Amino acid sequence: MRTIFYIVQKEFIQVFRNRMMVPIIFLMPVIQLLILSFAVTYEIKEIRLYITDNDNSVSSRSLLRQFKSSPFYRITGEGNNAAEGMENIRKGKVHQMICILPGFEENLVNGAPARVQVINDAINGSAAALMNAYTVSIIGNYNAGIIAETAPEAQPAVKINWLYWFNPELDYKTYMIPGILVLLVTIIGMFLAGMNVVREKEIGTIEQINVTPIKKYQFIAGKLIPFWIIALFDLAAGLLMARLFFDIPILGNIPLIFLVASVYLIVVMGLGLFISTITNTQQQSMFMAWFFLVIFILMSGLFTPVESMPQWAKNINVINPIAYFIRMIRMIMLKGSGFPDIVNPLIYLTFYGITILSLAVWRYRKTT
Repeated sequence: MRTIFYIVQKEFIQVFRNRMMVPIIFLMPVIQLLILSFAVTYEIKEIRLYITDNDNSVSSRSLLRQFKSSPFYRITGEGNNAAEGMENIRKGKVHQMICILPGFEENLVNGAPARVQVINDAINGSAAALMNAYTVSIIGNYNAGIIAETAPEAQPAVKINWLYWFNPELDYKTYMIPGILVLLVTIIGMFLAGMNVVREKEIGTIEQINVTPIKKYQFIAGKLIPFWIIALFDLAAGLLMARLFFDIPILGNIPLIFLVASVYLIVVMGLGLFISTITNTQQQSMFMAWFFLVIFILMSGLFTPVESMPQWAKNINVINPIAYFIRMIRMIMLKGSGFPDIVNPLIYLTFYGITILSLAVWRYRKTT
């Protein structure tokens, strides 16, 4: 243990001696959390809308007022020329066009179907689906109001109420910030651990270490522990910011979050150390680490649900540690889940960490 302690002490001295390393470790995660928490969102807050009213009646104007009064829509054009609206959609100036066909009010008065055409720019399929859902909801509410005024007896016998659990205000930051915290500690852990051993190779100090009686597991442990502590410190700072600045609820046990994070960091840092033992330069190490990190992040469920992936992707995702940690930290923070609820993925991460660390120790060669 004394040998490991001295290696850890040496690593801390090297970290704080490097003036560029300190802001990278402690300041950049804070800035990234502040920026990504507001920027990474699927919420549609400004829909550029073109309106074509070919009926120009009291009823059509009443419907269009629903869109003009909504904070989610910005009217960028209005007229009776649908071709102009389509051209704006093709040029990317407009997200959506609503076309009210002639005879809209007459059909409403006579009880016939009154048609409204909604055209979406669906290059981004997810955004188009949300925009369409917003618009259909407004039209549906307008239609329900007409039915309530003209035919009260036609109201449905069953009244539906709903409740959104764990995120009642549907705030996307509540969903994203726990995942962003995972991303930040992952980047800190994997990249710093991945470049550590390689840096010793580049500056030549690895040869001096190799001729000492330090055992391989002591060397790997001494390289892992400092950045493990730093990553946990960054996580604590991120949780504090999430609570104070973004009012993100932490319903579960905070020590349980750090227990899961401790095991998870062993996995990603072990992966980084393993990469550093099979590469010779920091550029090679960063390239390999980034290769795996991009795949892990995109398949982790941070941006898109894992359940929506094809089955072959789900099968590959069982080796993705980020997916396990994101799911567990969201369960603990937002649902208040306890240890029995996360014990299975935690056991898996534990075996994952033991395996990858064993590979890192086995692959490290004490050769001069």
